[in-house]
Amino acid sequence: MAALLTLDNVSKRYGALTVVDRLGFALAPGEALGIIGPNGAGKSTIFNLITGDVAADAGRIDFDGADVGGLPPHVRCHAGIGRTYQIPHPFGKMTVFENLLVGATFGGRRRERDCYDHCAELLRLTGLLPKANVFAGTLTLLQRKRLELARALAIRPRLLLLDEIAGGLTEHECRELVETIRSIHARGTAIIWVEHIVHALVSFVGRLLVLNFGRKLDDGVPARVLANPIVQEVYLGMPAS
Repeated sequence: MAALLTLDNVSKRYGALTVVDRLGFALAPGEALGIIGPNGAGKSTIFNLITGDVAADAGRIDFDGADVGGLPPHVRCHAGIGRTYQIPHPFGKMTVFENLLVGATFGGRRRERDCYDHCAELLRLTGLLPKANVFAGTLTLLQRKRLELARALAIRPRLLLLDEIAGGLTEHECRELVETIRSIHARGTAIIWVEHIVHALVSFVGRLLVLNFGRKLDDGVPARVLANPIVQEVYLGMPAS
C-alpha cells in the first residue's frame, strides 16, 4: 500500500539551531502514529512543516504521492490535511456552530448550506451538540479542545494532526477524548498525535515515534519502543542499565 504521507530527510533550522534533523518516516492511509519526545525535540515543528506553516530547509514532504513542500498552508488544507493546535483559539464571538461553518466552508471549499448536516454530525461526534448556539468564548477548556477537534474535522481531512490535545485535562476528560479520537480513526482518518500524556497515546496508537533534538530515536510498536533503555533514559528520565 502506498504511503499517505512521507517525510524524506527533512530538516529545519533557525539560525544555528537545528530543530528537525534529516527526519524521515512514512504514514500509511488510516494509520495512527504517536510522537513523543522531550520539550524542544521538534514535535510541533514537524506539524508546522507538514501543514506548511513553516518551510523546510532540506528534504521532501509528499502527501498522497505528490510533493507538497512548496505549497502554501491553505492548499495543503484543501488537499486533506487538518490539524489542531496546543492552545485552542476559537472565534470567541461566534457560536460553536458558526465556528464549524467557517472551517467547513473555507477549509473544505463547500457552500455554507451544503455544510449544515456535516457540522451537526461533528457536534454530535465531539459531544458539543448542546453547545451549538453558545458563544465559543464561554466554553470550558475541554469544550474548547473538542471544538478545536471539530473544526479540524470540518474540512473532512484524510490526515488529522493532533498537537497535545489532551494537555490540561483531567483523567476522566482524557479518557472521554481518547474515545472520541478512536471514533474518528474508525472512520478511516489517518492520525498523527503528538502528546506528553503517554498513557493516553499508547492506549490508542499502533505505532510510536520518539524524537530527541530533532532526530528519530526509535520508531515501532509502542510497548517495544517504551522498553528501549535509551528511550527510557532520554524521555522518561530513567538511567540506562
